[in-house]
Amino acid sequence: FQDNEASDGLYSLLSLAQKRESEDFIFRRPLRCLDMLATDGLFTFVASKPQLACAAFIIAEPSEVISLELSDVSIDCSAGDFIKIFDGWVLKGEKFPSNQDHPLPLYERYTDYCSSTAPGATSRSSQNVAMIFFRIHSPASGFTLAVKKLYNPFPCNIMSQSPEGSFTMVMPHQRKNCSFSIIYPVEIRLTELSLGQSFHLNPLQLAWSGCSGSGDYVELLGGNGVDTSKMFPVADLCFSLSGLAQMKIGCDNSVVRLVSSGNYINRVSFQYRLLEHNELPKARENSLENFCTVE
Repeated sequence: FQDNEASDGLYSLLSLAQKRESEDFIFRRPLRCLDMLATDGLFTFVASKPQLACAAFIIAEPSEVISLELSDVSIDCSAGDFIKIFDGWVLKGEKFPSNQDHPLPLYERYTDYCSSTAPGATSRSSQNVAMIFFRIHSPASGFTLAVKKLYNPFPCNIMSQSPEGSFTMVMPHQRKNCSFSIIYPVEIRLTELSLGQSFHLNPLQLAWSGCSGSGDYVELLGGNGVDTSKMFPVADLCFSLSGLAQMKIGCDNSVVRLVSSGNYINRVSFQYRLLEHNELPKARENSLENFCTVE
């Protein structure tokens, strides 16, 4: 979402959305031009004036994916109105999951209501976040969005709702990359790392290429956007461990990324907590290495 002012309000919207959680009934409320949804329900948008740059961010629990369905749509596609669903999040021009980590090509991640021949549009996310963009020119035009969260047995590419918690990522014989993204500066503690290839590594190969040459490894990333391919590499690990490894990442976004070749069952468990104010790095110059310091 290109609007910086809009994206700056994302985190306050997230905390408000979490307070509306309820499982006892079908939740209904109006949808705002900039919104955050963290619960199942029906959300209806009706334009009171031309709304030319709107977006709603949807987030679920790490072990869930999101089903979205449009209904009661009354917009004029020929006049420039549109509604588009995106499989992931777009913030300040950056996408999560990144193009490298998402299982679908970029064009397949969009569902465009105006290009659909069906009366409504449905979409199911590949991870626990999705979003909807819309532009509506005429007052009284609008739509209803149904949100439903579904269980995902093997979560991959997760956006954390909380700055504190723990998680385990498991990749069973699949060639894919999975990221756990925490949109806060945090300390990350790896409590368990099991990589099937650890017993087959060639020390000479590691000396030349590092862990990235092994095909199965975990890397810690830090940055101030959501695209993991543009983030600063903090550390990588390609040997199994059962002890404790920890690192503080003083960035707006901290990521644990599991890279798997598909030849083994890989597993990483970790805990994370929000850094205290006195633990945050002090800005010195306008560069990632300086104001997004790690230790």
